[in-house]
Amino acid sequence: MTRKDEYYNRAKQEGYRTRAAYKLKQLDREANLLDTGDTVVDLGAAPGGWLQVAAEKVGPSGTVVGVDFQRIRELDHDNVETIKGDMTEERTKDRLMDTIGEGGADLVISDLAPNMTGEYDLDHARSVHLARQAFEVAKDVLATDGDFAVKVFQGQDLEVLREEIEDAFQYVRTMSPEASRDSSSEVYLVGKHRLTAPVSVGDTREVEITDVGEEGDGVAEIEGFTLFVSGTTTGETVEVRITDVKPTFAFAERVD
Repeated sequence: MTRKDEYYNRAKQEGYRTRAAYKLKQLDREANLLDTGDTVVDLGAAPGGWLQVAAEKVGPSGTVVGVDFQRIRELDHDNVETIKGDMTEERTKDRLMDTIGEGGADLVISDLAPNMTGEYDLDHARSVHLARQAFEVAKDVLATDGDFAVKVFQGQDLEVLREEIEDAFQYVRTMSPEASRDSSSEVYLVGKHRLTAPVSVGDTREVEITDVGEEGDGVAEIEGFTLFVSGTTTGETVEVRITDVKPTFAFAERVD
């Protein structure tokens, strides 16, 4: 039995609308994307296979929202809502934000693919364009420390897209689920831990040390964001260089 037959038949037997459901299951198993109580946004969600997987994993306390041009047939999950519209339009984004609330999403996923032309370079470019559109939406709706997973076809523009995503997350993985077809050139870029810090690695700033942390580093704040500065004490005003950025805090060293 081929892999195509295996996952197609499993989807039929287990009640999933598409064999792609197993790709999300495998991504989740390897990258820990879905947790109980999460708020998840699925861009390009029709026909709903990924919605089914996400709804099962986040449970009744979670929320899953699917967005697509096409109408998504109602699912047998009370924690799923759907929005019919263009993910790039402001009115669709407004509806999405109203649905998920001010706290934002814990995870944004997208299995979007372009209409295939058979011309590989063109199909690759279109897939990168769709992935980039999904990334722009993710930046608008993801909460700090949230995750992002998007499909893209391999090709010359893949690394450029990956670098763009890396700027917004603590790290990025390129993943190939076993459930992808043998003939497919698709991979998934998975961004972990959304960064919303007002600083980046290499930035220099002048800061006032207002406290000392448990590890003995000085503590400063930049726009409400915590910065740990080695070799400083309370009351100092120092010039620092950012050395590492996490979702809710960063490390720096003094340069004065």
